[in-house]
Amino acid sequence: MDLQLSDLDLAALLCSRVCHDVISPVGAIANGLELMDDPDVDADMKATALDMVRSSAKTATAKLKFCRIAFGASGSAGASIDLGEAGEVAKDFVGAEKTKLVWQAPRENRPKAEVKLLLNMLLLALAGIPRGGTVTVSVDGRAFKVQAQGERAKLPAPLVEVLDGGGAMETLDARLVQPYYARAIAKAAGLKIGMTMEGEDTVVVAAN
Repeated sequence: MDLQLSDLDLAALLCSRVCHDVISPVGAIANGLELMDDPDVDADMKATALDMVRSSAKTATAKLKFCRIAFGASGSAGASIDLGEAGEVAKDFVGAEKTKLVWQAPRENRPKAEVKLLLNMLLLALAGIPRGGTVTVSVDGRAFKVQAQGERAKLPAPLVEVLDGGGAMETLDARLVQPYYARAIAKAAGLKIGMTMEGEDTVVVAAN
């Protein structure tokens, strides 16, 4: 029997997930501002703190924009979203420090559920390469595929279990609600989603 969350539990867990994603950069901004306000801190340290504030503000903005599409309403009900715009948001979210994102999706408007699904598939793929690597997102009609290649790539067992419809209510948290949500979006879009290994270093998340 598939795991089923109530609407209230799903909303609460998704809110927790968004808060978890943005708390780190927001906290860094607060710490940087405290250093800049400290009269005992020298000019060099204040300049470093200002750089930290700038960098963290950029990171927080990128994460919020991503979460707005991946988890939020992002427009009126039934609205479409430009895949090209979603790709730009995804690239800002992933960054360029340890992971390279290759976005191979056409620049065209797609139903909101399909774009949300694609971004959630990206999150699943990133979870499979904790040390970073190269992630390739491709769209062919209504076939969606995200390949993540990297050192020590693996299938995170708890995520895959929930994605496949398993798991237990008491184990669902802000991290595991994401594959649950991805599966729900796929179902709403009339697609089936799965996460597998390809070779020893590539995680594949596909929906069709």
